[in-house]
Amino acid sequence: MFQSLSDKLNNAFKKFRSKGKLTESDVKEGMREVKLALLEADVNFKVVRDFVKIVTERAVGETVLESLMPAQQVVKIVHEELINLMGGTQSKLQISSKPPTIIMMVGLQGAGKTTHAGKIAGMYKKQGKRPLLVACDVYRPAAIKQLEVVGGQLDIPVFQMGTLVSPVEIAKAGIEHAKKYGHDMVFIDTAGRLHIDEKLMGELQNIKEAVNPTEILLTVDAMTGQDAVNVAESFDKLLDITGVVLTKLDGDTRGGAALSVRHVTGKPIKFVGTGEKLDTIEPFYPDRMASRILGMGDVLSLIEKAQQTFDDKKAEEMERKIRESTFTLTDYLEQFSQIKNIGSLEQIMGMIPGLNTEAIKDAKIDERAIGRTEAIILSMTMEEREHPEIINSSRKKRIAAGSGTNVEEVNKLLKQFEQMRKMLKQFADMSGKMGKKGGKLRIPFGMR
Repeated sequence: MFQSLSDKLNNAFKKFRSKGKLTESDVKEGMREVKLALLEADVNFKVVRDFVKIVTERAVGETVLESLMPAQQVVKIVHEELINLMGGTQSKLQISSKPPTIIMMVGLQGAGKTTHAGKIAGMYKKQGKRPLLVACDVYRPAAIKQLEVVGGQLDIPVFQMGTLVSPVEIAKAGIEHAKKYGHDMVFIDTAGRLHIDEKLMGELQNIKEAVNPTEILLTVDAMTGQDAVNVAESFDKLLDITGVVLTKLDGDTRGGAALSVRHVTGKPIKFVGTGEKLDTIEPFYPDRMASRILGMGDVLSLIEKAQQTFDDKKAEEMERKIRESTFTLTDYLEQFSQIKNIGSLEQIMGMIPGLNTEAIKDAKIDERAIGRTEAIILSMTMEEREHPEIINSSRKKRIAAGSGTNVEEVNKLLKQFEQMRKMLKQFADMSGKMGKKGGKLRIPFGMR
């Protein structure tokens, strides 16, 4: 995410860090590099101009230039102004005091509107809400079916009336259905188009007038950069949107849309889509995004992802097994599965603060290695998983053949598992000795 922009900004900051003291001309020269990096990231020109002006004015002040660490002060200013550029603070979804809360999803075709209607509904379902998805796209082939598939995967009901009824009537009927059956949130999936046209916008305006939505969320593809900002500006003029959902942010190496949308439209980014799975949706935090852009990591989002993934009861059971030395290969397999649910290894590494992105940018993270580990364990019998010490040469050959690996990889896994088990036992023993002082076992690889 934003790797290209992060690299260019860090190269610009090297010019600051290479000098013990900074002059006004040093700052202006470095800011020209920052300006170029932002323009190459497809950030709106006016946004870049205003941003560079503000940062330069702050950076050439006496407080910065006379400080002991002026380079770090400049980076700090850039960080603060990036946060301000993206909205300053998190903008939460407005919840109506009188249910249901009505969220109208709008956007161009192909931006991910239908999927993200489901993603956001799923997020609020986990928080105890009772969402309803309403299918108002009567034009795109299979649009209703797509929404039903998404709803089915999330166990969220979908209200639809086919393709012969007008979207305005479907929206109104959907809200009445929600009131009747106790749904406190309604997500209206409207029709998208390849291009903004008068008919589409008129229809959206009619739906807005008929149902008076609490929120109008515009879904835009982050990877389209400046085009995404232009789309946001057009929709905002006609519909007065309340927020933006940026999709495909995991594939956006530039960051132009994320850095421009708020400044151009005055409307906040509320959610970001970071993958294809239905749980890859995050609230947008300007401070965390600024930290990611500058290579400072995002440990808070990493912790939240882990908390959503790891089950407390399972963690307590795992802690007991480790204390009693009954941790098995089945348990080992389960931990790999839970870690995978947080996200890809690249995503996890990108959230770790202090990680030298320059040093690892060319490193190849072999996601398939986890798959091979899973295949090896799944090729074992339950007895072998519970008692790996019984796995002899002939068993290893059978396991290797069944998992599509070789005996060497099986041996490597068994050795790693044994080392892991010994290490965890040591942690458990240390924690036990600290028990009287309030110590508690912390599983090293993310189970607690």
